Amino acid sequence: PKAYEEMVEKRIKERIPLQYLLGTQEIMGHSFVVTPDVFIPRQDTETVLEEVIATGIQPEKILDLCTGSGCIAISLALFFQPKICIGTDISEKALEIAKENGKRLCPMVEFIQSDLFENVEGTYDLIISNPPYITSEECRKLMPEVRDHEPMLALDGKDDGLFFYRKIIREASGYLKAGGMLAFEIGYDQGNAVKEMMEESGFHDVKIKKDLAGLERMV
Repeated sequence: PKAYEEMVEKRIKERIPLQYLLGTQEIMGHSFVVTPDVFIPRQDTETVLEEVIATGIQPEKILDLCTGSGCIAISLALFFQPKICIGTDISEKALEIAKENGKRLCPMVEFIQSDLFENVEGTYDLIISNPPYITSEECRKLMPEVRDHEPMLALDGKDDGLFFYRKIIREASGYLKAGGMLAFEIGYDQGNAVKEMMEESGFHDVKIKKDLAGLERMV
């Protein structure tokens, strides 16, 4: 069919990611709408979600920072059935997609525009984030599918890639319940740096977990 041929041509000539051409990506058994306004969820994130679930935590209140498509907040809300689940993002366009996914999959999730904790109130049992973590220099070297099509706002972690971890860790204590969990998806070489920052800020029992490829993926 003509539509199929047009998609193949766009994939070859413009290097548009397949997920943007199809308009969806599956995570944790659920199909999420994705557009160039949101970072395409990777299977690596499933590993992070599975590790959180495996800890045995039973959060009644969940906060997902840098929510993008909303896949983390929605997947956790569907699994845990919490009383409150909030996803925040600085990008209004990303939030439109997150809200569309929420409406379709889990209407109880609330999405709010916020620069990290800026517009967040209350305390949470679980704070989770997959923030931008690629260094500004590395962003320029990414493959065309990522560099030219995915939102740089969701990729660029500033000079050392740790800007958002640093900020979240510094401010998290004001929003995390005693005994609660702070969980991050990380780049393959950031585990020790993020672990040390958390320990220096008073977090206990900090663990680094690997993905299925054996790369450090979560703290």
